[in-house]
Amino acid sequence: MKLATYNNGRRDGQLMLVSRDLSQCVAVGAIAHTMQQLLDNWALFAPQLQELSDALNTGLLQNAVAFDVNQCLSPFPRAYQWADGSAYVNHVELVRKARGAEMPATFWTDPLVYQGGSDSFIAPTADIPLASEEWGIDFESEIAVVTDDVPMGVKTEAAEKHIKLLMLVNDVSLRNLIPGELAKGFGFFQSKPSSSFSPVAITPDELGESWADSRVHLPLITHLNGELFGQPNAGVDMTFNFSELVAHVAKTRPLGAGAIIGSGTISNYDRSAGSSCLAEKRMLETIADGQPETSFMGFGNTVRIEMLDHEGNSIFGAIDQKVVQYHPE
Repeated sequence: MKLATYNNGRRDGQLMLVSRDLSQCVAVGAIAHTMQQLLDNWALFAPQLQELSDALNTGLLQNAVAFDVNQCLSPFPRAYQWADGSAYVNHVELVRKARGAEMPATFWTDPLVYQGGSDSFIAPTADIPLASEEWGIDFESEIAVVTDDVPMGVKTEAAEKHIKLLMLVNDVSLRNLIPGELAKGFGFFQSKPSSSFSPVAITPDELGESWADSRVHLPLITHLNGELFGQPNAGVDMTFNFSELVAHVAKTRPLGAGAIIGSGTISNYDRSAGSSCLAEKRMLETIADGQPETSFMGFGNTVRIEMLDHEGNSIFGAIDQKVVQYHPE
């Protein structure tokens, strides 16, 4: 099934059930008012929503209305947990190579994860407000999973059953602020503003055979200012799959229902597929020519992130955003 959160004037929005072709939707407040309420009671509510989803997809719901992506908030307007990994280690290797740094061998055996800000996510078609272009504005096209309650110490082989939903991500990054923060030895904070998620969250079964080995085996397509920027396959070169990421994050703590775990920037060794962030393209230019040619994003620039099925249909809807200058009130 496919789910979205409409803006109803309340902070956590209204949970909506969306048809497979993203054409129709229906409010499901009689079952669950919000996405978080659904995840808190997944075992009880999900079977009820699946029955409604089957009816919606066969045209049997008389109260269905046209789905409007511009009414969507983030599927989770806020969340208890947002942890982003870096599962495509070739991307990390490239970052370090560009600055002449060796990569520790443990990066291939132990996932990199940081804990992001989850109290405020940007709606999928809303502007990205930032105060300065000098911060080095970048997008990062990713996939994320959402879990139910995950026990501490869950084994990798048991982790997949806790993955209930998937979303696309734009993990906005401020590249020129990152070096100073990392130099302090305490991780990201100011360099990671609010992230964005796709209009629709889906259950893994919606991907059919494209969901295998806890990976999504489809290209993730990014357009920058209306031009194709990259379409690397998310199932290729993913060093750590989502089950491994969930088990890693839950090693020393339980995860609460609604925890969001990101894949990190999608990246393939085959560079002909393009990239999923500006930083990677700049790294490749630096390695080839000694300096980057591509600029980071400026005010007025747009980014669109989307995934299509094998028939060319949008699966999650598109993250479609413009960077604008933030003016404090």
